[in-house]
Amino acid sequence: MTRRALLMLQIVTGDPRPITRQITDGIKRQIAGGDLIPGDALPSVRGLAQQLSINPNTVAKAYAELTAEGWLLSRTGLGLFVAEQRQRLSDAERERRFAEAVDRFVSDVIGLDMPQQTILDRVAAELSHYDTKHTALATTPSIPRTCAWPTSASPPSTT
Repeated sequence: MTRRALLMLQIVTGDPRPITRQITDGIKRQIAGGDLIPGDALPSVRGLAQQLSINPNTVAKAYAELTAEGWLLSRTGLGLFVAEQRQRLSDAERERRFAEAVDRFVSDVIGLDMPQQTILDRVAAELSHYDTKHTALATTPSIPRTCAWPTSASPPSTT
């Protein structure tokens, strides 16, 4: 029997990410966290659009992106379902996206004047919320807890 998933998504108007990205990120987090399991049916485009009070085209675009990336499976006449877990990207593409994400993250946090260990501990705590059997972390070799960040957390001098 198919389980109808209740998506607990929240759209934040002050978020710099587009609404489509907020939806895709939220669904990916729920899948990675085990809240959505393979075979779960997602709400219809119209249903989710009404729930979030947004344009149905925005939901359709987010669903299309998730389907193209292999997170969701479309069954004609039945709707969208969470796809079985598999490696969705090539190793090279995963590495490229990971490097990009790390660069963005470091750029965002380096100016916050936080100790490096505090940042690493916070990231580790966030990742601990996700059961590794539901994520790519289960098949990824251990990542060392060292970075090429400056030892002082303050931004470099521009003078």
